[in-house]
Formats: sequence, C-alpha cells, structure tokens
Amino acid sequence: QLQLVESGGGLVQPGGSLRLSCTASAYTWDSYAIGWFRQAPGKEREGISCISRRGGITKYADSVKGRFTISRDDAKNTIYLQMSSLTPEDTGFYYCAANPAKTINQAMCHSRLGWSSWGHGTQVTVSS
Repeated sequence: QLQLVESGGGLVQPGGSLRLSCTASAYTWDSYAIGWFRQAPGKEREGISCISRRGGITKYADSVKGRFTISRDDAKNTIYLQMSSLTPEDTGFYYCAANPAKTINQAMCHSRLGWSSWGHGTQVTVSS
C-alpha cells in the first residue's frame, strides 16, 4: 500500500521560500499522479498543485501560479513543492496525496475526489 510522508514545513517570513517534500514508500510510486493540497485555518482543504505520473504535466491553482513549482524525482520516490514569495495567505497544513489516473487536468487537481493515500501533513506558517 502506498504511504506518503510530508516534510519541510516551518515558520517563514513573508516573501520567503520553503521547499516541501512528499516521500513515498511503495515500489509502484511512479504509477501515481501526486497532488499537493492546502488547508488554511477554518477553510476547506483545496488542491494547489499536481503532477502527472512521469512529470510531464503540472497544474497549479491560480493562487500559487508563478510562485510555486512542483517536481518529482522518481529515483528518490519524492515529490517537491518549491514555494517562493510566500504570503500570510499561504499559511496552513500542506498534504500530499496520490491518484492512479493516467493523466491530470485542472479540475481534478483542485478537487479532493479521487485522491487517496493522504499523508499526515506538514505545517507552513508565514508570519513576520
């Protein structure tokens, strides 16, 4: 069974950067698209970025487009989310999840439907 573990969260000042990691423990790792989701205090969990099985397709929510970059290193079983120009609105718990879909689209990456193997999350706080 695929298990995902997030890491890399922390406290950062506005305008700063962080890189989150999502590491998988399954040899079938590369058979899944991977998504990053964010849950801000008092809000629903929302999809902010996802990457296809082989990394050829990436999608971003409008709120993070141009600031966040998702990438995958299948040799390390790890997906990265490089976050820059962070604002207090980026504060929240960040989760990664897997989807066996052969391809991805914007709607799919924004919704929680179809995603599983959720990690426990990592906290990101953007504050001065």
